[in-house]
Amino acid sequence: PASVRKVGEVAWPKKLPSNPATDFAVVQAQELTLETAKGWLSASVRKSPDHSVLVFIHGFNNRFEDAVYRFAQIAKDTGTQSVPILVTWPSRGSALAYGYDRESTNYTRNALELLFQYLARDPQIKEVSILAHSMGNWLALEGLRQMAIRNGGLPAKFKNVMLAAPDVDVDVFRTQIADMGKQHPQFTLFVSQDDRALKVSRRVWGDIPRLGSIDPEQAPYKEELANNNITVLDLTKIKSGDRLHHGKFASSPQIVQLIGARMAGGQTLTDNRIG
Repeated sequence: PASVRKVGEVAWPKKLPSNPATDFAVVQAQELTLETAKGWLSASVRKSPDHSVLVFIHGFNNRFEDAVYRFAQIAKDTGTQSVPILVTWPSRGSALAYGYDRESTNYTRNALELLFQYLARDPQIKEVSILAHSMGNWLALEGLRQMAIRNGGLPAKFKNVMLAAPDVDVDVFRTQIADMGKQHPQFTLFVSQDDRALKVSRRVWGDIPRLGSIDPEQAPYKEELANNNITVLDLTKIKSGDRLHHGKFASSPQIVQLIGARMAGGQTLTDNRIG
């Protein structure tokens, strides 16, 4: 409830077991077979007003429960009526395990592509949106790239891909987009030049700029983004409770509600300056 949690906040459990009245809590968990999962998805899509799904891919140093609670917050605060699909990958959940996590995203690429292929084939699903954060953007882009190469392009129902604070090499991103072909989804890039996590990542990768912390008004980024019809939301001036300034897309009430409003209206995100 609003008396306990503000928009953009995750009400992390203060102790175990969690109290659902004051904290986020998993009240039920069920292991599903593949066929049962397909049945759940089919039934859920039929209930969605626009027969859409929203796929969320978490970032670096996120354990399973971290991803579950964050996506629950995003789904609630955006007010999305799309069917929520959480993609988790085996993060070690440690700030000191960057290399392990990166290899884990590579390990998960084929599985993610299988999911994308299934969503593309399902005739009930009319629209697919993807929201990825941090290192999860590498996984999302690689999955889309593999699918495009295998199929000779991406399906039209893959409408929106939202890249939040992407921990991706700028030059590699350029090649990934090229491999997807001209008919790629509408990409929205969330950047913040004060992102402390990406500053550390830049040092790890030999002082190579990370996509999520570029200045979109500078050359050559401005022209390249425009040529690829990529929308950029510069969140540098946005204030949030995130001390690393790495999760503004979800922790800023203004941004998370903007995402929800545009998705509900079937619109792409087009505001390139926010603050």
